Amino acid sequence: MKEEHTPATKMSQGAIFKAVFLVIFILTSIYLVRYTPLKEFLTVEKMRQILDSAGGWAPLLFVLIYILGVCLFVPGSALTSLGAVIFGVYWGFVYVMVGAMLGAVAAFFIGRYLGREFAASIIGDRLKKYDQAIERNGFSTVLYLRLIYFPYTAMNFGMGLTRVHFWDFVWGTLLGMLAGTFVITFFVGTIRDIWTGGDWSQLLSGKVFLSIGLFIFSLLIPKIINKFKKE
Repeated sequence: MKEEHTPATKMSQGAIFKAVFLVIFILTSIYLVRYTPLKEFLTVEKMRQILDSAGGWAPLLFVLIYILGVCLFVPGSALTSLGAVIFGVYWGFVYVMVGAMLGAVAAFFIGRYLGREFAASIIGDRLKKYDQAIERNGFSTVLYLRLIYFPYTAMNFGMGLTRVHFWDFVWGTLLGMLAGTFVITFFVGTIRDIWTGGDWSQLLSGKVFLSIGLFIFSLLIPKIINKFKKE
């Protein structure tokens, strides 16, 4: 007698296949970035050469590189620093934010399409409560995790596995990343301007002290948030 496959069985097999593919994708991405010549393209010199060859399309190319980098598990801080060094404080901030947001969305959809069905099928009652809580409080959860600098790339994929609503993820990510991204681009971009200008006396300027102050403050944000949360 021929075995009949119910829709549930087909769904389960599809979920397993996609989850396995997601794991392979993640492991392959980490290997490519860390252990192959691909990592050589993440230097300032190489990236500047690539972008210079693009001419007026350089900002768009950088955004596309940022999106691809996020999906391949390139550290977000490295991509952000590259943007600040190459484009400066303010335009660097703009291009980084666009790339980071689009990259976060792309990684979110990869996680949701490939892993959500499988994750939902294996979580127990206890984890299901957290999953439902994230669905109800998605915006505040995403915002909080962004502000305490939860690993950027892992969170993009991980949130796709939960029941968080897409727009809660988008707005929480946008608002949660604004301050930290500006601090990094302002700090790195300021040092870059002094380095390229050759006026080392500017190291004692108010702009440098402001950038250092903002950078230190950004490191204290998680502690401040946790303190208020306990109170």
